[in-house]
Amino acid sequence: MRFIDLDSMDKKSLREGIQSRIVSGEKMMMAFMDVEANMSDPGHSHPHEQCGIVLEGEIEMTIGDEVKLCKKGDIYFIPGDLPHGGKTFEKPCLVLDVFSPPREDYK
Repeated sequence: MRFIDLDSMDKKSLREGIQSRIVSGEKMMMAFMDVEANMSDPGHSHPHEQCGIVLEGEIEMTIGDEVKLCKKGDIYFIPGDLPHGGKTFEKPCLVLDVFSPPREDYK
């Protein structure tokens, strides 16, 4: 699978308030996350490295003990096993997250 039409992909519910379209290879995974308005993820961690970019909207990201309001174009990096979470406000948000290695629980 070398070329993919994002708009034709089915969305998968990962957890309450988050729908995702996922593309995965052997060593990395891309997840286009549609995050609902007024959603709050109090925090979680996983062994995978994760980086992301906000494509639409805003999301308040907490990574370890740092908190930042991320807007369109902002990029974040989360080392493996570091607790992190996010919070949206009046509008939904679209982020692209990249994981390495791929998350089996997202496939």
